[in-house]
Amino acid sequence: MSTPDDAAAVPRAVRTLRRKEDIASQAATIFARDGYANVGMRDIADAVGIRGASLYHHFPSKEEILFAICLTVTREPVEENLPLLDAPGTPTERLSALVRAHLHHLTRRRVEYVVGLHELASLLPEHRAAVEDYRRHYQRRVRDVVAAGMRTGEFGVPDARIAAFALVDMLNGISAWYHEGGDLGIDEVSDAYVDLAVRRLLGGVPRER
Repeated sequence: MSTPDDAAAVPRAVRTLRRKEDIASQAATIFARDGYANVGMRDIADAVGIRGASLYHHFPSKEEILFAICLTVTREPVEENLPLLDAPGTPTERLSALVRAHLHHLTRRRVEYVVGLHELASLLPEHRAAVEDYRRHYQRRVRDVVAAGMRTGEFGVPDARIAAFALVDMLNGISAWYHEGGDLGIDEVSDAYVDLAVRRLLGGVPRER
């Protein structure tokens, strides 16, 4: 259990960042439940348990909170998952690692993803463009590894771009049906998706050892 001394040892900038992340996470839950248009800054402040003035200290507007939520599910995968595509291994192995990481991240950020999916049009044009840039970059990197697998003969698909779109859409679709605590664990689901997406959809094969 943390103590006041522990909290004091954390740099103020880190505490501020964590607080903003907590606010955005709780706001995502409210947006998902009530709809972005029906929620006000007062509702968010009440849910977080802070005064309205304190909320404006962290976020100048509701739209900035939505932007933070959308960045969580687009920038984080770029930073956390894409390095797996640069790791040693065959295209099959690297995409298999990405599939597992993508599904774990999406499960952890399911509420934020659903909000970002349905409320993207509510962002200011410049914020929407920033989010879409991350999405396009992620898609391009997946496409490049699919293309690499086509060149080595691992993947038997005719078009890397279409295959990459199909793969990412298939992964993102888990948000519509998977809930933690159900009959299937995320590791079990991830194994099944690697088989379906990488080995069956793309035709990838594990390297013989």
